Amino acid sequence: MSGIPRGGIPGEGDRQAGERPVAAAPGTRPAARAALAAARTPADLFPADDAAAVRLHRRLARLLHPDTVPEPERAGAEAEFARLETLWRRRTATTLTTRHRTYTLGPVVSSGDLAVLRAASYDHDGTRHRALLKIPRAVTDNDLMEREARALNRLARRGAARHRVYAPRLMESFRHRDPDSGVERRVNCLARMEGWYSLAEVRAAHTDGLDPRDAAWMWRRLLVALGWAHRTGLVHGAVLPDHVLIHPERHGLVLVDWCYSTALGDRVPALVERHRDSYPPEVTGRRPATEATDIHLASRTLAALMGDRTPPSMRAFLRGCTLPAEARRPHDAWRLLAELDELLDRLYGPRTFRPFTMPAAAPGP
Repeated sequence: MSGIPRGGIPGEGDRQAGERPVAAAPGTRPAARAALAAARTPADLFPADDAAAVRLHRRLARLLHPDTVPEPERAGAEAEFARLETLWRRRTATTLTTRHRTYTLGPVVSSGDLAVLRAASYDHDGTRHRALLKIPRAVTDNDLMEREARALNRLARRGAARHRVYAPRLMESFRHRDPDSGVERRVNCLARMEGWYSLAEVRAAHTDGLDPRDAAWMWRRLLVALGWAHRTGLVHGAVLPDHVLIHPERHGLVLVDWCYSTALGDRVPALVERHRDSYPPEVTGRRPATEATDIHLASRTLAALMGDRTPPSMRAFLRGCTLPAEARRPHDAWRLLAELDELLDRLYGPRTFRPFTMPAAAPGP
């Protein structure tokens, strides 16, 4: 798959197609006036990153404020300042209208490899509701957004209802044309999730490795999620730390970012380049993906989560799940779950509930 990597670390590498370069922030009033005069749309003036846009707006507001100019220039300065604020309001109060809803966009909640997740709200039956809008960074990734929508619809339609909690709920998927740039993007609207953390955040909070007894319930639920998906004929294709969310108090788990999913026996359409070393050979070699592909990725994710705290017998178990030869790895996630339970029973005895908490911090979406 070396020819079609997608994603990467935000902020590194080349600009995505369709994005404007970000100019240096003006440092003087004449430079600020010139930047404002050249801007026809909010995107011409403000960068896509919300935090950077806020900083630039504050700087421009200081430089262009009417109180900073002599009285004879006040009227012109007031007009320029009003135009600045109009552009800012247009950027921060964007609405997206579909056949079903009108969404008011809020701040960026998280920024991933392919897309940004933005908080959104909409009215229904006189009540304000919240959602998440997943918007691709580049139009070249519209196909992956469509792939995610198909996968989530398939899981909801064909998967056992009791396991639907293991994937996000797709509310709708639609195309949106930016009125300023004319660029059309595929947007997925997902139900809002509160209090969830990615396994990447869990790993960052436990730098010495997570206690395997805590990792056990995450591992068990992940195998259930994979078994559920595989029974519908899907391979997730990117079971990476950023794509596995857990809810500490409820011991819940959700497998997100189905943009890389594919049918059993087809190729994974793209990989996350910064995680290339985590993929099994059939993905990097552009060969068909199977249930064993997801099991390999999940095992690498759990091994990294526990780190040096992994018991020897568990290391051996993980090695069997990450063998280079796809045919030699386990293929049945639910059967593997039964084998994992036997291993956990030998190591720790009968299962008991272990409360799990994360350090105080802002949770993910």
